[in-house]
Amino acid sequence: MFAMMAALIEFHPRHKLLLMSHSIELARQMGKLVAQAGLLPAVELFDQYQQLLMKVARLAATPAKHVNVFQHALGYFKHQLCADEKQKMLELFDQYRLGVMPLSVPISPLNHYVRKYRPAYLDEQVYLHPHPVKLHLRTGL
Repeated sequence: MFAMMAALIEFHPRHKLLLMSHSIELARQMGKLVAQAGLLPAVELFDQYQQLLMKVARLAATPAKHVNVFQHALGYFKHQLCADEKQKMLELFDQYRLGVMPLSVPISPLNHYVRKYRPAYLDEQVYLHPHPVKLHLRTGL
């Protein structure tokens, strides 16, 4: 049971941005639940987490929710990026929100900044690399 608890504690932070892109509120609830690991019986914790995960999976990730995730991620670079770089990112986010460009366009420079500055939290986010590159699922090829 300890290994399963450790796996959940590792799973949640790596998938947090992905969960947020579907529901910020449910992602918060899930985070609070994981924070109670060791306080709740493991079976109860896993059951509640699974129920919330299924709710999240049923909700669509919308452009507005993606933009919120982008803004959250951009906050990790507040000391590294200059005002012009931040403004350019905000413009990309807005163009995506308006449907002018695909999801891959604002994610690409975010990934660049993650590779360049290596913020540990973002470096491990599944949201930024949800599919094997070979599948070309974010490029439309």
